[in-house]
Amino acid sequence: MAMPRTVKMVEVGPRDGLQNEREIIPARVKIGLVDRLTLAGLSVIETASFVSPKWVPQMADAARVLEGIRRGEGVRYPVLVPNRQGLEAALAAGAGEIAVFIAASEAFSQRNINCSIEQSLERCADVVAGAAARGIPVRGYLSCVLGCPYQGEVAPEAVALLAGRLVELGCYEISLGDTIGVGTPGRARALVREVAGRVPIERLAVHFHDTYGQALANTLAVLEQGIATVDSSVAGLGGCPYAKGASGNLASEDLLYLLDGLGIETGVSLTGLLDAGNYICAALGRASGSKVARAMGCPEPPRPLEKVQH
Repeated sequence: MAMPRTVKMVEVGPRDGLQNEREIIPARVKIGLVDRLTLAGLSVIETASFVSPKWVPQMADAARVLEGIRRGEGVRYPVLVPNRQGLEAALAAGAGEIAVFIAASEAFSQRNINCSIEQSLERCADVVAGAAARGIPVRGYLSCVLGCPYQGEVAPEAVALLAGRLVELGCYEISLGDTIGVGTPGRARALVREVAGRVPIERLAVHFHDTYGQALANTLAVLEQGIATVDSSVAGLGGCPYAKGASGNLASEDLLYLLDGLGIETGVSLTGLLDAGNYICAALGRASGSKVARAMGCPEPPRPLEKVQH
């Protein structure tokens, strides 16, 4: 199969990239990041997560962030919600798109969200139904598709079955997440082939973590299978707290450099991405996790968090 001519980059930095940061980041800084990502030309920016502040304190200001951003024309700002309560809070804050999530690993589901896969599907069904009643589109995340920190390998057939069930619930797109970053190009390619037997390839996305340095290689492998939607995180922010040595998500700058080199259109500006990455890295007080940013001489963060201006 020929590679796609265009690829939709789904930016997850403001949510997945920041949610596990220990120091609470001011809402104005998060808003500043989203606004810079909008200016960079991204068409989908996952902005926040409406989860319990008890479990994810970093996302306690989700409503303030969603209400404070400058929305670009034609740009979508989905938010992650775990249940009906989260859905209602997200809609009250002006969410126009949401995302739900389940794990492909029973062990991960039990230990991470304290319920079985079947129970998590029931929660998703409730959320999707509530969103559908209001005309709100829903994206589905499926985690641990290439491995689990507790049970090890995950069968591709199980992933395909769950992806199909999320589509049946009403999710318009399924993002296949290598949560602990153990995937390799051959396994990623085989997984996409298996899942595409149940879900049309145009409704699939990929979400790679770079724990073993395989994220770009995995992306190239699935682009060759026809995948045309790829999740990434500016400056390589994020990573999985369950994966030892996890180095973060696939960096948006690195993904864009690859796509530009292949002649694949994205509508995203590398200069704009570098600016957004510099901004948030200055806020966090550390260097970018993007190899492209480092190669292009992006500065070391000069200022601590509280002095960064929106």
